[in-house]
Amino acid sequence: MNKIVLVILLGCSFFTAQSQLVTQLKKELDTTSNPLGLVKYKYKKKYKIDTVAIISTTTFFGLADSIASKGKTGKVYGPFKGSNVLVKILAKVPGTFYHFNHIVLDTSIFKPAFADSLADNIINRITSGNTSFESMAATYSADRSSSSKGGDMGWFVKGVMMPDLEKTVVGGKKGALLKVWTSAGLHIVYIKSSPKTDNAYALLLRVFL
Repeated sequence: MNKIVLVILLGCSFFTAQSQLVTQLKKELDTTSNPLGLVKYKYKKKYKIDTVAIISTTTFFGLADSIASKGKTGKVYGPFKGSNVLVKILAKVPGTFYHFNHIVLDTSIFKPAFADSLADNIINRITSGNTSFESMAATYSADRSSSSKGGDMGWFVKGVMMPDLEKTVVGGKKGALLKVWTSAGLHIVYIKSSPKTDNAYALLLRVFL
């Protein structure tokens, strides 16, 4: 019984010491002007520096791009549940983001000529006020991930969209209703907002505890 108690006490002491070490490291990482030197020479921890792309400011694909977009430069985050890692944002780089809605007419279902005619009919119905873009997206769009949101694609950074789609979105003005062909089919694009500048890349220091 005494041995069991001793093991428990030793285990508690270890985790308490480890927790205090992590807290101290995080505090120093938050304020140091030399994070690599601190991690490598004082704490002797393994580390990695990553460049993380922020593809969208409205839809994140994991913890890394979420921190890269929403986190503050110089701030330390973590450790995270199930991962003994601290993350410090070393720097951020801006980029241009675009916001649009689209309806995708699947040309594996519709013949190109019919899809083109249908797109013209949808555009005429929207511009005449007989229906809404959101309603047409819910009815016709093959992109089911966005059709339930009225075709709203959120904010996407320049350089990650399909080339023909990006050319149309970048060249369009707010409120424009346009057609563009891509490998996915025929898109009816509504430019929802004017472009904006936001964080497009972040340099992250990962410290393995």
